[in-house]
Amino acid sequence: MTDVLRRGRASLAFSFFAQGVAFALLVTRIPAIQDRYGVSDALLPAFLAAVPILAGAASVSTEQLVKRIPPSRVLRWAQPVVLLALLGVGAGESMVELGVSLAAFGLAVGALDASMNMLGVSLQRSYGRSIMLSFHAVYSLGGILGASLAWVGAHWHLALWVSYLPVAVVLLPAALVGSRWYVDREVGVGDEAAKGEGTGANTGVVFKLLLPLCLVMSFAYIGDSTVSNWSAKYLQDVLGSSEQLATVPYNVYMVTTLLGRTIGDFGVRRFGAVVVVRGGAVVAALGFAVVASAPGAWAGMLGFTLLGLGLCVLVPQTFAAAGRLFPGASDAAVARLNVFNYVGFLIGSPLVGALGDAWSYRGAMLVPMVLVLVTLVYARSFDTQPDRYGGGHERPRTADVGRGSNGL
Repeated sequence: MTDVLRRGRASLAFSFFAQGVAFALLVTRIPAIQDRYGVSDALLPAFLAAVPILAGAASVSTEQLVKRIPPSRVLRWAQPVVLLALLGVGAGESMVELGVSLAAFGLAVGALDASMNMLGVSLQRSYGRSIMLSFHAVYSLGGILGASLAWVGAHWHLALWVSYLPVAVVLLPAALVGSRWYVDREVGVGDEAAKGEGTGANTGVVFKLLLPLCLVMSFAYIGDSTVSNWSAKYLQDVLGSSEQLATVPYNVYMVTTLLGRTIGDFGVRRFGAVVVVRGGAVVAALGFAVVASAPGAWAGMLGFTLLGLGLCVLVPQTFAAAGRLFPGASDAAVARLNVFNYVGFLIGSPLVGALGDAWSYRGAMLVPMVLVLVTLVYARSFDTQPDRYGGGHERPRTADVGRGSNGL
């Protein structure tokens, strides 16, 4: 394992971390953003929906863009835009400024998510063992920091821009410096193996084969968006917590996703992806059931804890499975699969809001519970065959690694 690969993994992990911070700071302060700009409850779902729509469009564009420039370059410039757009959300004064900032955030996030996971899938193939969960674990760590900063801002009644400015000032230059060591693709043993493996090798992406993974991705993000967009409001309006306490569920959720993802790669190596995905789906469904029936805020916290442990494995393993299925076209597979990340967000946020208004927010929590359970039907799509690695579930570790991304 060369220094190029280690540096590439560390620099990419930092990008996941920075994105976790930025996203958590946005979603955990939705009530404060709503108050600052005077966004009504009826209009809020439209603002929330605009971000994933634009992100999905950007992910589709990224598939075409990486045919001309390496994914590392897309990521290098998308990440600063995300951080600056976050600052714009906190510093704006009018509804128009909020719309422009959220639009920029959505477009940049789509390119960022697609390119980050492209690089992650490529690095996993170079390593020859499961490491995707570790990248998403670092994202969870960033989410914990972001949610903690949001709690501080709510506790001390800080203006949004005061909470967001230090994050942009610190993370933006660090991300630009770290981007020098991204690794775009593997060469050598891993690359040669990729040329002949998998159903989609050398033939492009067959959407019929990718569809089960797309559905799982959508279901997972419907669940995730329910937590990120509605947990604070649910705890405050339904379970009667304070505004300060309402910032905690997302933090609890991110802590448990961090724990689950930290050990998740070991679980995949030991038991295989199918078992891990099935277990995650069952635990997540149990978490939604607890949230829906919680008598108070602390019982709700238990539900969000279970949700973090269950949902945390689904998304990283879905990206990894797409990379195994189409090793000759993994960038395209990841970009298309990433669109269903935003499909999940697009459906999840308005669906929960609409059901909450028309019926009850408790009842609305049962819908993502059922959808997550449907994941069990598609669990076989995560089987590592025919790209099964050595030791039962892993391929022998790659001896050589790819080129680093240097220059602009």
